[in-house]
Amino acid sequence: MRSEGVIKFTHLSHFRQIGAVLLCLGVCAPLEAQQGVTQRTNNELAFVTVRDRTGETDPEDYFGDGRGTQSAGWCDVRQTAVPALTSIADVAPFRVPDEFMKVTAIRDVPLDEIFEALEASEAERGPVLYTHGFNIGFEKGCRRATSLQDNANLKERLLWFSWPSDGVPTNYVRDETDLVWSAPSLASVIADMADHFAPQKVNVTGHSLGGRGVALSLYILAGHHPDVRLDNVALLAPDMDFDTFAGMLPSITGIAERITIYTTNADRALDLSETLHGYPRLGQSGNPVETLEGVEIVDISELPIDSASGHLYHIYGTQVGNDLDQLLNQGLGAAERTGLKQVGDNHWSLLPLEE
Repeated sequence: MRSEGVIKFTHLSHFRQIGAVLLCLGVCAPLEAQQGVTQRTNNELAFVTVRDRTGETDPEDYFGDGRGTQSAGWCDVRQTAVPALTSIADVAPFRVPDEFMKVTAIRDVPLDEIFEALEASEAERGPVLYTHGFNIGFEKGCRRATSLQDNANLKERLLWFSWPSDGVPTNYVRDETDLVWSAPSLASVIADMADHFAPQKVNVTGHSLGGRGVALSLYILAGHHPDVRLDNVALLAPDMDFDTFAGMLPSITGIAERITIYTTNADRALDLSETLHGYPRLGQSGNPVETLEGVEIVDISELPIDSASGHLYHIYGTQVGNDLDQLLNQGLGAAERTGLKQVGDNHWSLLPLEE
């Protein structure tokens, strides 16, 4: 329970659970030895990347952080549920996972085979292309994309695009440079998907710097492939200059049936980016969003913060996942989705669940 912001642990079991948390988050014992592990599932995640190959076979080192040529395949991800941690996770002041992931293998296949597998799935709507953000190595990105796939109910529909982020917090400027370098490749993948799956069947999403990459790619498509037509484009906490996006918007609105941008006032990562760049970021609340014609803004500022940074709500926020489910799986606009309150002509607020 919570009382004036302080957690009270009233049972010895709570302290034992804290010990289990520390043990699971540490490296002193393998996960298989942890008490309370009762369920494992194996999933595969489709990917396409422009990272360099290292020549290593270990999934953690299979792809590096340098620039390479396009390749595709599957990440095999093992998910291990730890039910014993669920109760402590519910009351902890920091995020405590009750599920752990490990990339067990990476399998190379041609991108056409990935398209065929996505097409053969029983999903009623077209595939979803997802692009990650800053400070994401390949193995970490596989796990993050799997979390999004689970949170937004996108199994068998998600294709993850991985650009050569260093996975190092201090290499932000280099990541920005590699993102811009990757944008034409991302645009080419989007165009290939649109051609394969027919007009208005492909959905495109991007988180943080990946949201900037998606916007840049759509701008490239507008100039080189103006006939491309997508279904939904969703930018999640996009780390992009607001005014730059507003200037590009008239060129890219015709490509997508709907563009949705998720924002919040509690995103510490974007606050830091604003300080670094000197201008507001697209994913921050408080921008003049009414000037963005043809875009729907979803502000999640009223929801509880799901991570220390406030930047990872697309994978940790269950209500955001539910909203993405309605958007990407059901094709519903903001006015049709549950849980949203309209606060402006193109502006909605995602409300907390009523207790």
